[in-house]
Amino acid sequence: MQPLIWESRPDGLRAPALVCAFTGWNDAGDAASAALRYFGASLGATRFAQIDPEEFYDFQATRPRISLVEGSTRELQWPSVEIYEARVPRAPRDLVLLSGPEPSFRWRSFTRLIVDLAEALGTQLVVSLGALLADVPHSRPVGITGFASDQGLTERLGLQPSGYEGPTGIVGVLHAACADAGMPSASLWASVPHYVAAAPNPKAALALVRRLESLVGVTVDAEELEVAAGDYERQVSLAVQSDPDVQAFVERLEKAAEEEEEDLDPTELPSGDVLAREFQRFLRQRGPEDGPDVARGR
Repeated sequence: MQPLIWESRPDGLRAPALVCAFTGWNDAGDAASAALRYFGASLGATRFAQIDPEEFYDFQATRPRISLVEGSTRELQWPSVEIYEARVPRAPRDLVLLSGPEPSFRWRSFTRLIVDLAEALGTQLVVSLGALLADVPHSRPVGITGFASDQGLTERLGLQPSGYEGPTGIVGVLHAACADAGMPSASLWASVPHYVAAAPNPKAALALVRRLESLVGVTVDAEELEVAAGDYERQVSLAVQSDPDVQAFVERLEKAAEEEEEDLDPTELPSGDVLAREFQRFLRQRGPEDGPDVARGR
């Protein structure tokens, strides 16, 4: 059986971008996978294909799950990579969203399969989302690092290139496969405070959503995620205040972050014109019928 299982064939996708997120090593605080899920849910994405897990996963590391259907029938659910289409008529492009666990085996075959899928769909850009643990405070804006195969795109997005060298995950292998195939690609990484590594981090997910919007030209209503990010920051702050040692450590991180911000060149920050263009694009994409909700701040 072929590993790529088509459920339907999406036709007429407009200049699609393929956006990928993998749970596991690349997904600190579940931020990358949460950002992709939020994008998909906001755009009403529908699944059209899966990657069969048999060749790519160690089922002792990524185990299948048993669930009860209607309280009685036991159903076995295998880990799999799911692929969705999201059509956005008022945006300049449609999206293909790919999500699943980081595979255990045959990474070169796995990423070649994704590149072949992207080529078959006429994909113009492959984007990966990731999140990493870092010495950053939860109370400051989430830092986004990354790179793009096109240096001009890196500069336009104002990405801070990562200087990381060392072990990589499936995301690094995927971008190498894209480079070998001559396919444009970009990677976005959110920094997650290491002292709250085990908790889902909607604040980092929100930062990835916002940067992804700028990259692909598709905007979503992130009000729900904004509320979750605010709740997260308040709850973590309360927990930090209850432990003097942790509070002192976080204050040192905040001071270091402030000193780093003071060294930034103001010309590298987004201008008012850029922010205004992003907001106008959001209004155009939602359309006239959504105007009253936007006026009320929804």
